[in-house]
Amino acid sequence: MRAGIEATLSQNVRVHGPRRSRYRGLAKTHVQHVFTGMACNITRVADWISDTPRARRRATCFRALCTALGIA
Repeated sequence: MRAGIEATLSQNVRVHGPRRSRYRGLAKTHVQHVFTGMACNITRVADWISDTPRARRRATCFRALCTALGIA
């Protein structure tokens, strides 16, 4: 669960850069964060609709061992 949240935060920081606010004031900063979240979600939906193939993760050592032994 935490890994998914961390990945989302990391994506927002890398792509949209919310570390520093463009605006002064809590209300304007909040609006910036809301729009940043919306931009992240729109990007994800666009990737999901276009069926962009994702890179497969490499198998862990444990998974490779289980596969070699015919367990999984």
